Amino acid sequence: MENHDAVKGTISMRDLNVYYSEKHAIIDVSMDVLEKKVTAFIGPSGCGKSTLLRALNRMNEEIEGCRTEGKIFWKDVNILDASVDPVALRSKIGMVFQKPNPFPKSVYENIAYGLKIHGIHDKNKLDELVEKSLKAAALWSEISDRLDESALSLSGGQQQRLCIARALAIEPEVILMDEPCSALDPIATAKIEDLINDLKKKYTVVIVTHNMQQAARVSDFTAYMYLGKMIEYGDTKQIFENPREELTENYITGRFG
Repeated sequence: MENHDAVKGTISMRDLNVYYSEKHAIIDVSMDVLEKKVTAFIGPSGCGKSTLLRALNRMNEEIEGCRTEGKIFWKDVNILDASVDPVALRSKIGMVFQKPNPFPKSVYENIAYGLKIHGIHDKNKLDELVEKSLKAAALWSEISDRLDESALSLSGGQQQRLCIARALAIEPEVILMDEPCSALDPIATAKIEDLINDLKKKYTVVIVTHNMQQAARVSDFTAYMYLGKMIEYGDTKQIFENPREELTENYITGRFG
């Protein structure tokens, strides 16, 4: 195994480039996402934040004309290697999207569905894992008596936490969140932020957010992206209080973006 100078459990990007046909969306990004920390990607719209996030579990492959070059190491494996099964990878590096996207099924089935795909069919085991996942997503106390109702009957904030529970049910190690609060009101957003703080005790969390206050509140590390390049990456407090790069400072102080 070649040496890529990474701490075990860390996700290490090396010389990562992503193209959409001719558009060079991510340009030579090298960085380490640390285990059991919250890392935020910030930057103006169209700067490559979501593309970079989706590269971490190969979701960009679902987009026609997209190609990725470089390396992403996780657990001593380059996850971009053709021998890595993207479906298996996504069970370990889960994703929560911008808009809550529950299945048009019951609350219970939203979580049980993925477990069944992974070979769990025992009713007692399913009951136990559904409850455990909903508790982990801070949702059980609100909807434990509504498990047979359609997930679409839940509020937007509850739907988003259900999607987080669904991602947690198959026991990932990393959770990617693409602007998980952008469709939510302030109260629902606060609940998701509290949840993110809890999740990092067990999981590595990477979040894309357009909300700089949110990045400052929830993340341990922040990466500022601009026009596909990683301009600055470091401890969140340092990035917000003492950025090294003028571009970062201009964005954080609201001079542009």
